[in-house]
Amino acid sequence: MPEHDRGWDFYLRTLSTSARDSNTANDPASDPSLLQSVKKLHQLCKTENSEDLVARVYPQINKIFQRAVASLSQSRTSNGLLLLAILQFYLDFGEVVLHDADPSLRTFFRSCLSREFADPVVAEAMLEFLIINQKRLLTAFPNLMPQFFPLLLKLIAWNGERLEKLILKAFPGLMSPGSFIPLFPSLLDLPILVVALEKVEKSSGPLIGSSIASIQKNTAPKMLLALMDEAYTGSTIEDGGGDSESEDSSAIDVSDPLFLEILKDENDGIAERPWSSPVMTTILQAAVNSPYSERLKALLRLTPRLFDMYFSIALREVNDSLICALVPLLMSRFATIFPDKIFSYEVHKRLLEFILSTFQRSPNFIALLKKPIMDRLGEAYDSPDKTELALQLCWAIGEHGGGGGSHKDEARELFESLELLLYENLSSSRLGMAQEVSLSSDMETYRRSSQSRLLCFVVTAIAKLATHHRELLPRARVSLGKVARSRISDMRVWKRACDFLGLMKDPAISSSILGPSRSSQGTTQKIGSINWNEGATKMVSHIPFYILGEQEGPPFHDFSFSDILSSR
Repeated sequence: MPEHDRGWDFYLRTLSTSARDSNTANDPASDPSLLQSVKKLHQLCKTENSEDLVARVYPQINKIFQRAVASLSQSRTSNGLLLLAILQFYLDFGEVVLHDADPSLRTFFRSCLSREFADPVVAEAMLEFLIINQKRLLTAFPNLMPQFFPLLLKLIAWNGERLEKLILKAFPGLMSPGSFIPLFPSLLDLPILVVALEKVEKSSGPLIGSSIASIQKNTAPKMLLALMDEAYTGSTIEDGGGDSESEDSSAIDVSDPLFLEILKDENDGIAERPWSSPVMTTILQAAVNSPYSERLKALLRLTPRLFDMYFSIALREVNDSLICALVPLLMSRFATIFPDKIFSYEVHKRLLEFILSTFQRSPNFIALLKKPIMDRLGEAYDSPDKTELALQLCWAIGEHGGGGGSHKDEARELFESLELLLYENLSSSRLGMAQEVSLSSDMETYRRSSQSRLLCFVVTAIAKLATHHRELLPRARVSLGKVARSRISDMRVWKRACDFLGLMKDPAISSSILGPSRSSQGTTQKIGSINWNEGATKMVSHIPFYILGEQEGPPFHDFSFSDILSSR
């Protein structure tokens, strides 16, 4: 008998014996030879490329899968590696045996991975599984990642310190049309997720083997809740005893909806996460007032890199409708992220780059999103982060003409928002809000610098928007005239307003300097500007011809009209 035939029979008998053995019925993964047999048979099926062999193996493997899933609540052994090996068999040979892998994948996520995501060995195997089957999962099972990406983010958050390379390779597999938008806030809150998981581990013990998502809000008596949980899930709620009122365990109410939202396993839409809630306050205080764990430090470094991949894929592959829907969400979450200075800087930089890149690629988004943009301009003085966002939005409004020449109504409304922002500054020396306490000299200097910087951008945006939409020129002259006549303390703002007023007296020069990067005809050349690459074919009277022809040195002879005009 050939060597591979003897091996085939041995591994197949191992599966058959395990499927019938009542001693391992409640814990199939406790037999270490079972995992090896599944992998060997899988490899032999691929090597031999025989449908008959696959048909013989499939019934035994399917029985093992069903037994392993049924025994998860009682099993003391990790089932993740065994189930992943069987899932790989389903994906590779499902068409041969007519097995739909979708229910099996969902069962694995709900029953196994939700309990074992914190196991580093299972996490590594899961990431490798996602990398190998990335395209297949996104195409054959398009609703899988949109539903279970929160569970995979928990795996990433808990194991990011040691599995960073695998995470970066597997991350694109989490992005699909259904998960693209809800993935953003979950990605932004990864540090908060780590803090919450560490809080649960500290108060409730190791995360491996218990499903956090099974926590349900219930006002029933504790004993009744324990009996119900034991009857339906097979697990019990331990008596807290004297430690139940300890400071650490009572800091977070595990039945709080926000807590359940942060630690959820499945996507159920974008939920509001109020940062003023007691749970969020507790989580953030716990993170800020204590030294960062190595796990949290690693994730603070990893998350900006994940955003790089997220935005790169978005600009390259995601359709405009989804990107247009994402931008307001980015703006609304700009000032509500984990309060770490370096992390905030890195994330803010990427958010702004993406927003500006989106407006550069699709200027009409500015008109479509005028309402959220105007809302952000109205919040310009609420915090330094919101001031920076408003500043960049002012630049985008002016640079892209409020969405283009065909969006005159939207441009007028955006212009009015800029006017309001300007007049609020002129009427008050404060940053838009009455301050009850006096500021230190450093804070006052920063406040004035921030206000002046924003005003410079507002004045520029008003001038550029009016240059693009000439019906706004009279209002722009009035607005800039008020700045020029006001006793504003910052000379930069005053000088800029005066310069723009002077430019507006000459429409051609104003259009050349302040006009949009793209003309209404779709060309990139501004009105009144010169394209020097066309100098050899177009004449400009006061420019020497040898310069237009891009020649160096003095002209070879004096040009005359007879040299450039035909005798006819």
